[in-house]
Amino acid sequence: MSGNSDPLTPRAKLAVTAGKAAAAVSRAAGRGSGSVIGGRVALKLDPDLLARLATHLDVILVSATNGKTTTTRLIAEALRAAGPVVSNALGANMPAGITSALAGGSDAKFAVIEVDEKYLAGVARNTDPKCIALLNLSRDQLDRAAETRMMAEHWREGLAGSKAVVVANADDPLVVWAASSSPNVMWVAAGQMWKDDAWSCPSCGGVMQRPGDDWFCGECGFRRPTPTWALSGDHVLDPHGSAWPIHLQLPGRANKANAASSAAVAAVFGVPPQVALERMYQVQAVAGRYDVVQFMQRDLRLLLAKNPAGWLETFSLIDPPPTPVILSVNARGADGTDTSWLWDVDYTRLTGHPIFVLGDRKLDLAVRLEVANQHFQVCENLEQAVQMAPPGRIEVIANYTAFQDLRRRVGN
Repeated sequence: MSGNSDPLTPRAKLAVTAGKAAAAVSRAAGRGSGSVIGGRVALKLDPDLLARLATHLDVILVSATNGKTTTTRLIAEALRAAGPVVSNALGANMPAGITSALAGGSDAKFAVIEVDEKYLAGVARNTDPKCIALLNLSRDQLDRAAETRMMAEHWREGLAGSKAVVVANADDPLVVWAASSSPNVMWVAAGQMWKDDAWSCPSCGGVMQRPGDDWFCGECGFRRPTPTWALSGDHVLDPHGSAWPIHLQLPGRANKANAASSAAVAAVFGVPPQVALERMYQVQAVAGRYDVVQFMQRDLRLLLAKNPAGWLETFSLIDPPPTPVILSVNARGADGTDTSWLWDVDYTRLTGHPIFVLGDRKLDLAVRLEVANQHFQVCENLEQAVQMAPPGRIEVIANYTAFQDLRRRVGN
């Protein structure tokens, strides 16, 4: 349904105008995009604004611990083949940021919305989505987010009976458990590299059996569903068994998995896999992630990794040794203040790389690297790390606020 007719009441219009004004003031003050403060102001004036803005849009929600910003971008690109799209492309993924994004999409047909895992059920209630993509669940921000099993239960309860088509990763038992309450699920074999949060059955607590790519609980019979879409090497297999080549400018297997889920979502809205995948090739970087920037006459590739599963995927796509690697970790509010997750990351995968350590919590990271028998140097700032790094492109891996700090420093 197109969004050309105006669903907004006078109060809602006032809320949108006030929100945009607050966002503009925030931008002028150099405090970021202003989308969050703009959304907060708008929702204060009209608490039902998110639901009103979504009324005339085909809404697609994307949630996961890792990969949701990139997948949101890939889906948005694919769906532009079928009509105008509004999206929270910069990753403001809580209700205020989502409200801000939708307020800017009066002419859109589709809304492709990244949603923080904690807010998925509430945003789904407010926006009546046509489709929900669930990619993965793993440990993240232990001081803020619920334990993974609780998060899966929260999703399961919140999505029970949803009319949306749920596109869900068949390889993640927690996602399967969460999606199984929905009557209309499209299963995608997208893979699961990080398995440390999926050894106990989310249904009964029994031990999961994981022969090869399959999984099942020997105690209650909960098992991997049969997928209708699958990632197979460099191809997406559709429900008819046709193989469509994936050509991305984004690196790594994880992004191919994101493309497979995105192609399945696009098909829900009538966009053929070939068209969807061709359009995804346009995406070169996502909110600065994967960008290669010049700094002090050196090439730096910026990579975001926020939790153990994300770091594992990122290590798999960096250039081989002796490529220099800069690691930067903060523990501010947006990151989660608990850095104990560093101990869950397998840093032996960096053996042979010259490593340089930055960030507010560089000493926490240094202790972890010491235990992993890695050779590293602690640096005061990015300039010092770049000066000390041997020749060649430098891989820069950072968690959320550390990544934003680095982007500002390199002028990206």
